[in-house]
Amino acid sequence: MLAEFSVAPLGKPGSLAEDVAAVLDEIDKSGLEYRFHAMGTIVEGEPEEVFGLILRCHMIMRERTDRVSTSVKIDDRVGVSGRLSGKIESVENRLGRKLKK
Repeated sequence: MLAEFSVAPLGKPGSLAEDVAAVLDEIDKSGLEYRFHAMGTIVEGEPEEVFGLILRCHMIMRERTDRVSTSVKIDDRVGVSGRLSGKIESVENRLGRKLKK
């Protein structure tokens, strides 16, 4: 399963880097394959692992603020793994060049 998600505190002014760093620390320690980008994080793993991680990240942010918004997008393809990099490689192979990541 691939899941792209973002967790954000609502109503906090200014930079969110400290809050986001706390969540990314949990993601990094999870042992799951992941890529983070400017607007969220993509993780790959078994459904129970992925959903558990998303819940832990949500709760970490909830400890830091009174209101949290968590958005999740899931791509669950049975019997396939290694899609975090495989999907990108497939597109790059069709184009015959590397793309910005």
